[in-house]
Amino acid sequence: MSGTAHMERELSSQPETWRSAAEEAAAATALPESGQSVAVVGCGTSWFMAQAYAALRERAGLGVTDAFAASEALLGAQRGYDKVVAITRSGTTTEVLRVLEAVRGRIPTVTVLGAPDTPAREVSDETVTLPFADELSVVQTRFATSALALLRAHLGEDLAGAVADAEEALTVPVRQEWVEAEQFTFLGTGWTVGLAHEAALKMREAAQSWTESYPAMEYRHGPIAIAAPGRLTWLFGPAPEGLEQEVTRTGASFVHHGRRDPLADLVLVQRVALERARARGLDPDSPRSLTRSVMLGDS
Repeated sequence: MSGTAHMERELSSQPETWRSAAEEAAAATALPESGQSVAVVGCGTSWFMAQAYAALRERAGLGVTDAFAASEALLGAQRGYDKVVAITRSGTTTEVLRVLEAVRGRIPTVTVLGAPDTPAREVSDETVTLPFADELSVVQTRFATSALALLRAHLGEDLAGAVADAEEALTVPVRQEWVEAEQFTFLGTGWTVGLAHEAALKMREAAQSWTESYPAMEYRHGPIAIAAPGRLTWLFGPAPEGLEQEVTRTGASFVHHGRRDPLADLVLVQRVALERARARGLDPDSPRSLTRSVMLGDS
């Protein structure tokens, strides 16, 4: 189906774009240094990657790191940030541009970009561009994961295992149960909470599916009430004790690939979203009510 051509090609290229992003990280001197206090901003998918990066950076002991939706960023002087990192595929997202303009001359900024010759470059102090990860599909796959791969590599992670896991995630069967499931709930712990939110967004965007996402320990505080036969709970990261048993008692399916790098497991979810879109005759390259970039008029 021609309407899935871009998404399929782009998500399948991720092992290679992650390798390129890891190489880029070695030269990305504009990214935050150890000890700096950092705010990371983005919209939609980029916000979820910001959440993952913030958790990873703090876990590594490299400095206070907060993630904000660009429209809700709290960047007043009293918070004392040393740097703002913006993530934007298009470089034209209004809320991100407004943040960069608002802190210009007050807080140094660096923007991770997919499309380099865009307005974000003009209002950023520095940029790190990933043109090899830019995309034609409206539904993001490889730019988001490549941006996070860049940031993980800059934190000192060796991504060889993640790349190998992504290659494997591109070949494993997509189960028919996943394609036909009535509802998905995605869960994460630590840095993978952002991945859970992104997985749910992919299902909504590409396949118009009913999906929810939560920190794993919050799931039992109410959301588990919707678990039932024909529905699915998918966990990224370590499994909290007893969670699988509680989910299976509801009749819902529990999916957890604990030995696979969680970012690579997101690749598998992208494939599931693509197959669900195909099964429903939908076009994830041009989904309903969505555009590649949200550009707002002056208010």
